[in-house]
Amino acid sequence: MNKEENKIIGRVVATEKKPNTAQSFSFWTNLDSPVGIGTIVKIESDRVYTDKKNEEYKRTIYGIVNEGISYTDLETPMHDYISADCEPTANHLAQTERPEIRYYTASVLKMEPEEPIQPVAIGNVFLAQDADVEKSLRMDSYPASQIPVGLYVNGENQSPVYLDSNFLLGPEAAHLNVTGVSGLATKTSIIEFLLSSIFQKYTSESNDKIATVLFNVKGYDLLFLDQPAETLSEDEKEMYKKLNMEVKAFKNVQYFAPYKDDSVNLNTLRTNEHLMHNVKPLSWGLEEIFDHVQVLLNSDDIDAKADAFLSFMKEKVINQDKLDSHYCVHKKIKNFNDLEEWFQRIFAEAGDEEKGNGEGKQQWRGHAIPTIRKIYNRLMNIKTRCKGLVTNDSSVHDLPWGNFEDKGVYVVDIAGMIPLAQDLVFTRIVEKLKEQLEKKNLFEGKNKEEKEGKVIIFVDELNKYASSDSGNSYLKQTLLEISERGRYLGLILFSAQQFKSQVHKRIVGNCGTSIYGRMDMDELASQGYSVMPSSIKAELTVLEKGKLLIRHPHFNQYIFVRFPRPPFMTSQDGSKKFPPVAERNFEDAMIMNFKRIDQKIKATDIKDLISGINKDEIIRAFNETERKGKDNPLEYFKNILRKKPQRESIDSKISVSPGGNDVYKDLFGKDNEL
Repeated sequence: MNKEENKIIGRVVATEKKPNTAQSFSFWTNLDSPVGIGTIVKIESDRVYTDKKNEEYKRTIYGIVNEGISYTDLETPMHDYISADCEPTANHLAQTERPEIRYYTASVLKMEPEEPIQPVAIGNVFLAQDADVEKSLRMDSYPASQIPVGLYVNGENQSPVYLDSNFLLGPEAAHLNVTGVSGLATKTSIIEFLLSSIFQKYTSESNDKIATVLFNVKGYDLLFLDQPAETLSEDEKEMYKKLNMEVKAFKNVQYFAPYKDDSVNLNTLRTNEHLMHNVKPLSWGLEEIFDHVQVLLNSDDIDAKADAFLSFMKEKVINQDKLDSHYCVHKKIKNFNDLEEWFQRIFAEAGDEEKGNGEGKQQWRGHAIPTIRKIYNRLMNIKTRCKGLVTNDSSVHDLPWGNFEDKGVYVVDIAGMIPLAQDLVFTRIVEKLKEQLEKKNLFEGKNKEEKEGKVIIFVDELNKYASSDSGNSYLKQTLLEISERGRYLGLILFSAQQFKSQVHKRIVGNCGTSIYGRMDMDELASQGYSVMPSSIKAELTVLEKGKLLIRHPHFNQYIFVRFPRPPFMTSQDGSKKFPPVAERNFEDAMIMNFKRIDQKIKATDIKDLISGINKDEIIRAFNETERKGKDNPLEYFKNILRKKPQRESIDSKISVSPGGNDVYKDLFGKDNEL
């Protein structure tokens, strides 16, 4: 039992000038009382009430301090100046010690009984203990859906604080937003901690599966989620015990990254040989990206004519299995190579001046040739600008659609991509998640019930993707749809940014839970924080690492909590223990790619197989092997590799004359000299 338990620390006070209301009240405490901004207190009324059953009771009120002042009985500063004989060091000359009062204002969290709603009664003030914190935040109303988020700390007392999974992950409400300055607000850390908490504690009545898709947009941020933390302090470990959580890294993590321009080195910092076993390539062809081609085109490009031609292509060409010579579809258009041929047939048929013969026509099947040429240039440019992600052929490496695992973590590393490619990756993956969740076909299982579940997606730097002052982009519309409809599908958005005021209002407004780290005064001065008490704002500007402010549907007021560092290796520790490897040459890169599939494969076997083979053929064969031949990769690769016949040496081509003379000697002489 805490020594402060049941100890009276103050008294509720009300005056004519500052009366108590049903929403707020005031109280005074001793100078040594452990009360400050954010402290939760409990009030027991002096008066005894009688209910309808003639049973006596006292009213209990829970509140949280949001303002505090201190003053003495001095009327003016001049009185203190005179009493100190006009000398600051002479304060000991005062004949009497002036009384000083600590006076606090608190907002009501909960009343018992809740009806009728009345002003706060006069009574004694106590510090809230664990049970009081649980009642005041209404956490006792959802014991089966509690997700640990941190500890409410007041002196020696540490009380667990839980979020309600029904309001964090749906169906009642959903989505989480974290805001704060870069580096000090621990935005990524609280997201990682919450994901660990969810994976350990989340349960649902329908036994839904849960997984997360994370987009790594900055350096090493999310690259060591499968590595346990090595630098947690004893105090942090105690915090985990208090929250009844294990300190453990994620077990089932898969990383995805596109290739670099050379098509063999992965574009990620997770290139250390000890970490490559669960890193997989991400590459898409024409069929995968065409539905999202608007993301890749400038808004100026998509006029009515261009949009009409793109719709025509989608209906008559890309998604058409039937061949149609009228539209120059002589074979199924599967990749960019096929698309290039199709465009050339159009230009030839239309007699385009640049690509074909003749005078040149201005229309082809009702579409202007200049419009067709513009779309051609833009589409063909995609495979160049997004090289490594977008392929010319039909080789595709993707997330395991239809086979997501329960408590699976899928990290897509887009930190090294250009913004255009990042937008494409984010949009396509989110759209695919929506599609699969709607069809109840995302998770592995034998039937739809087993395939149902929820997916948490984490998007950092939300200012960039859904800015309030940018245009109405395809990507922003996708985020809006998630925030407004996602919880019905089981698609939950966890997001973070430095400036919440600059994010689209409907996106942050649909987030059921908001978390705030350290913040700038300029941000706090914006209109969105007008309802936040000034004392809370002042605290946020100096907030230390590991301490956050939380707003949740069950909490009537903002609550400060502390949380331990995530149970994963930090980006700083991980980059030192597993430093990235410099870009490998072709041979070494192929060896590493094979070892990603099977660690037992010997480097010498790979070298022997690829020796003297064209690089493009090696890449083609390996891509097919990774998709289809993982059971026996080396044997599969060997069988599909198209080896070109060795060129005959010059000696084999030099014949010996019928008379027995060597032609080589006939030409160059006996001693091989001219």
